[in-house]
Amino acid sequence: MSVRDLARIAVFAALTAAMGLVGSITLAGGVPITLQSLGVMLAGAVLGPWRGAASMGLLILGVAIGLPLLAGGRGGIGVFVSPTAGYLIGYVIAPIVIGLIVRGRPTWLRVGLGCLIGGIFSIYVFGIPVQAWLTELSLVESLITSLVFLPGDLTKMVVATLITMALFRASPQSFESEGVQREVAVAH
Repeated sequence: MSVRDLARIAVFAALTAAMGLVGSITLAGGVPITLQSLGVMLAGAVLGPWRGAASMGLLILGVAIGLPLLAGGRGGIGVFVSPTAGYLIGYVIAPIVIGLIVRGRPTWLRVGLGCLIGGIFSIYVFGIPVQAWLTELSLVESLITSLVFLPGDLTKMVVATLITMALFRASPQSFESEGVQREVAVAH
C-alpha cells in the first residue's frame, strides 16, 4: 500500500466517524439511527473492497481503544458487548461486499446494487442476530424492530450512489481499481 492509499483509508475512517457526530436517534432495541452507514457504503464503493474494509477496521480500532467515534460519542470496548456490536462487524464486511460488486468502472446499477446488498443486507446479517442475542429478543422480533431502519438505509443507498457516481465523473483516477484507471485513459 502506498502513502496515498493509507491517507485515503484514514480519510474515509474519519469521514465515517464524523457522520456519527451529526447526531442520532435511538429507537427500541438500543441501536441508533446515524449517517455512519453512508460512510461505510462510500468506503466500499470508492476505495474498493480491501481498502474500504481497512478504513472501517481503522474506525473500529479507534472505537476499541476508547475514541468516541460512534454516534453519541460512544467508544471503548463496551460497545462490543452492546446491541450495536454486530452492526460494527458488518461495517468491516460491508465494504468488501460493496467493493466486489462495484469493482471495475462504477455504474449506477453496480453501485446501487453494491450499496443495497453490502451496505444494508450485509450489515443487517451481522447486526440483527447480535442485537437479538444481547437484547434477549427473538430473531424475528429483532428483525421487525430493525425494519424501522430500512427507509433511512435505502435513502443512504441512493445518496451513496449519487455521490459515488459524481465523484467518479469528477475524478475517475481516485477510484480503487487500476483497471478503472486504464479504462478511463483509453476512453479519453
